[in-house]
Amino acid sequence: MSEPHTSTELATEKLREAILSGELLPGDRLHQDRLAEMLGISRTPLRAALTTLAQTGLVSYESNRGFYVREFSIADVSGAFQVRAELEAMACRLAAANMTDTARKLLNDLVAEGDRLLEPGALLPENLGAYRRMNVNFHTAVMDLAGNPWIRTFVQSLHNVPAASDRVIMWRDFRVIERSHDDHHRIARALAKGQGERAAAIMREHITFALEHLDLQLKLYPQDFLRMPSPDKPAKGRKASRSKRSSE
Repeated sequence: MSEPHTSTELATEKLREAILSGELLPGDRLHQDRLAEMLGISRTPLRAALTTLAQTGLVSYESNRGFYVREFSIADVSGAFQVRAELEAMACRLAAANMTDTARKLLNDLVAEGDRLLEPGALLPENLGAYRRMNVNFHTAVMDLAGNPWIRTFVQSLHNVPAASDRVIMWRDFRVIERSHDDHHRIARALAKGQGERAAAIMREHITFALEHLDLQLKLYPQDFLRMPSPDKPAKGRKASRSKRSSE
């Protein structure tokens, strides 16, 4: 994503990241004074940012409730993951034909950064933000290498379903993180060799497994994750209390 140039763009990006990272949860009311202080921005660009995010579907507005973080059903999340898996697999197929020494180095540097962050044998709390950035940058790099900007545009719109975002790192089980990062290694190697179909298959499985694991973790540790209604309850108007989370 390009760097924001205006105060409104900066406010939009800060607010979007706060939602996608789980700092703000689905259903949370977005009090402008509180948000302005939390994000270090003034109210004028913040109001414009809220309107922008409401137009993209990440934020909702009701006259008697004001702005609040949109709530998504589990079916919404599952559908977003499925489409994201196919689009990022397509990105791999296209990227394989566009690999250069610079592109190979970029992907290798990113997976090496992941290796460094996981070297302690656990994803330490102080390394979670850096690992999340590495993960986002890896997926973004592959999409950029595909040379088709529509892929990144549509995938970014899918990230407006927060639990389907590549910002979400499930770090309770280190073995799952190791498996996920090993996928990054295998995708990078396949792309370096021009093996587009192989990279696509690994990427599809990488994202599909993330969905399966998220579904399991939501059942086992619902307090750890973004609030989502159960499949038999509509998202709109659902009231849920915030519970203490150890991670997102």
